[in-house]
Amino acid sequence: MPLWTQWWVWMSAAVVLATLEVLVPGYIFLGFAMGAAVMGLLILIGISAKGFALTLVVFAILSLISYLVMRKVFGLRTGQVKIWDTDIND
Repeated sequence: MPLWTQWWVWMSAAVVLATLEVLVPGYIFLGFAMGAAVMGLLILIGISAKGFALTLVVFAILSLISYLVMRKVFGLRTGQVKIWDTDIND
């Protein structure tokens, strides 16, 4: 059985990516971590894509969706633009 069809591989990848997000913040790796976690959950409950390429496409779509949701939830709200009137060197 190939490794990409194992749920624990995807969950392990999610933990590694989430840890990488802590080290390099910016909500980049967190979207991939959430995509990997959802992919692991889908495989755990028995929903699996056929073939490696389709599995990667599903992972990419899940990662994009989670990134866009995080951007919507945690992103800069309208009207919250910070305008600086003074400079730190003044």
